[in-house]
Amino acid sequence: MPRPELSPEQLAVYERIEHTREHLFITGRAGTGKSTILNHLSWNTSKIIAVCAPTGVAALNVGGQTIHSLLRLPTGVIADHDLDQPSELKKMLAAIDTLVIDEISMVSADLMDAIDRALRQARGKKHDPFGGAQIIMFGDPYQLPPVPPRDPHERAFFADTYRSLWFFDARVWSQVPLTVVELTEVHRQRDDRFKQILGAVRFGEVTADMAEELNSAGARTPPEDVLTLATTNATVNRINQQRLAGIGGSSLRAVADITGEFRENMYPADEVLELKPGAQVMFLRNDSDGRWVNGTIGTVSRIKDTVWVEVGDEEFEVEPTVWERYRYRYDSDTKKLEKEVVAEFEQFPLRLAWAVTIHKSQGHTYDAATVDLGPRAFSAGQTYVALSRVRTLDGLFLQRPLQPRDVIVDPNVTRFMQSRLASLGA
Repeated sequence: MPRPELSPEQLAVYERIEHTREHLFITGRAGTGKSTILNHLSWNTSKIIAVCAPTGVAALNVGGQTIHSLLRLPTGVIADHDLDQPSELKKMLAAIDTLVIDEISMVSADLMDAIDRALRQARGKKHDPFGGAQIIMFGDPYQLPPVPPRDPHERAFFADTYRSLWFFDARVWSQVPLTVVELTEVHRQRDDRFKQILGAVRFGEVTADMAEELNSAGARTPPEDVLTLATTNATVNRINQQRLAGIGGSSLRAVADITGEFRENMYPADEVLELKPGAQVMFLRNDSDGRWVNGTIGTVSRIKDTVWVEVGDEEFEVEPTVWERYRYRYDSDTKKLEKEVVAEFEQFPLRLAWAVTIHKSQGHTYDAATVDLGPRAFSAGQTYVALSRVRTLDGLFLQRPLQPRDVIVDPNVTRFMQSRLASLGA
């Protein structure tokens, strides 16, 4: 796969990861290239790294493991529960120079402290934060919050133990410095005014003039097939099924071929995918020949044994692709950290795309989209994620005007980011 060149700013961050032992939190607004740096690091680092993420889908996207499976952690609040570590796990974790965590904003303070304790225990360095391993974290707390526990006892534990649920309030950060590196150069949008407005939405500092600009731009009637970004799976499924049913002709029903340990909540695509010629679809993976990227929108043109999709003026044959689920293991013969495939999911890398959830749009870029927040946005960062998917104000359409209550910023994020960036002289 052709990998994008790093910008000077991104290259400086990569060099800092590569040539220091600092614990770094790499953040920045949508479209600054956090994923680009992580991808470059995976391919080019001279360090022994393990890559992980809090959810199964996020782990698949970065070719890593979930945090829980990598470190063999129990689910739920871990607190001071005993950690069972077989000898092969200890050897594997002892071999790591650097642990890379993507989507860190979804990691709770309790899980962050459990990562610290697991590494200390496995590496036999009880008094060294993270057992002496370097921690590199990627994410944007202004976009994705951690999922609050449902259990009232777990909620009470957090209230008594931590300043907030967020990873940056873990106890380990009182023992070791955490350096915040904020990427500032936005590559997704070119329009300076739109960048300024998106920055204000991110920080919860939208002026009346900015709101008027967003709402007047969004009030235009969207083209018929423009993608809808919605808050719930129910809305997305209803729109996609209605639009598919409205197309005549027979459909292809492709069932995924799944081998190994693949839980349903980790499926990277639909287990059963129904397509018809004329269906609007989104690609779910980058193409190895660079013909499309994750998030590209197209239209199914014909179906035989494979599927042909038109993107702009070009038609591409799309074949099923395999997503591999990895597990790290230590090879005692070679004394190396190896990555082995433990499960495979084979399916066409396509999803119906008259609508997609805001959550699943994370990391994607669209030329145009209609944002449907329903009665109101219901989680911090949701409106910012939705608005920042499109390249220009001209590509933005709103199902209803934005209200001040739609722009939600967690005060804990504001507190942490402002204090850290002020201390860096930013």
